[in-house]
Amino acid sequence: MRTTAIPERIYLDHAATSPLRPEARAAMEKGFALWANPSSPHAEGRRARAALEDARERIKRALGWDGELIFTSGASEALWIALNRCKASRRIVSAVEHDAVFRAAPDAAVFSGEEAIGADTLLAIQHVNSETGTINPVSDMAGPIGDAGALLLSDCAQSAGKLALPETDMIVVSAHKFGGPIGIGALLLRDFNLLEPIGGHERGYRQGTENLPGALGMAAALEAGDWGTTRVQRAAFAQAVAGERLAIGEQVDYIFALTHPTMSAQALLIRLDGQGFAVSAGSACSSGTLKKSRVLDAFGVPDDVAARTIRVSIGWSTTPEDLERFSEAWASLC
Repeated sequence: MRTTAIPERIYLDHAATSPLRPEARAAMEKGFALWANPSSPHAEGRRARAALEDARERIKRALGWDGELIFTSGASEALWIALNRCKASRRIVSAVEHDAVFRAAPDAAVFSGEEAIGADTLLAIQHVNSETGTINPVSDMAGPIGDAGALLLSDCAQSAGKLALPETDMIVVSAHKFGGPIGIGALLLRDFNLLEPIGGHERGYRQGTENLPGALGMAAALEAGDWGTTRVQRAAFAQAVAGERLAIGEQVDYIFALTHPTMSAQALLIRLDGQGFAVSAGSACSSGTLKKSRVLDAFGVPDDVAARTIRVSIGWSTTPEDLERFSEAWASLC
């Protein structure tokens, strides 16, 4: 009897979450051995505090950030703190922000590019879009926004650890997007004075006991650095799928929105999953629905094109062989 070999699975959904790096896992195991609360005054607590502060400085150094850092449970909490505790009274957000931004600031105005940005305003502009890989020129916007007396917040969940951070007042990062653990992230800010304190931990800007193992894993993941593919190899992959990629502005070489000429996104996901590929249809928060992506709609992508678009995202564990296999599979479907 002939049997069909089950293909080894290839994970290409790193924009949703990346596998935990072995360096991060090892660092977390050391953190679990330091079980004391970092805020406790006894010797065990002081040892935990020292490890936490060391992780904080290592993360700042790895990201090239010389301001302050508040540990959070992830990007969603960091966004909530920034959007709700910032001393600016007016919130404006771009139309293509992650859903977490709209949940944190449901009453925020949507940026049109025409409104006057003045003092007492916080503008949220993501660095890299999670569905299309489009890079927003955040650093170019920082000067004019700062000159107007406004503040700039950038969601860098999809760029931290991969690209240089933009110049801005506040930045949101998430560890599990670059091979760190789930459940830890950070809000980077130019100065604590930008926020209203609420009491508790993290200098009084966040409640809840600090996640020491997570912080250590986050630092280790950032320091691990190297990917399984080179920029040249990722550029070759981008060229291989260029005809099907949504071209929306300047784009990164690790997130691809690919459009099939006839097949629906749902059908593509089923076919590719059966062939051993883990990909998605937009962000993980919306890919389980049949609704058109709000982000693609805001980018002006026609409905019929959006309905045939999937997201392929690569990360630290992706290999050249993974990209080659996907290219072949994608070509067979087109």
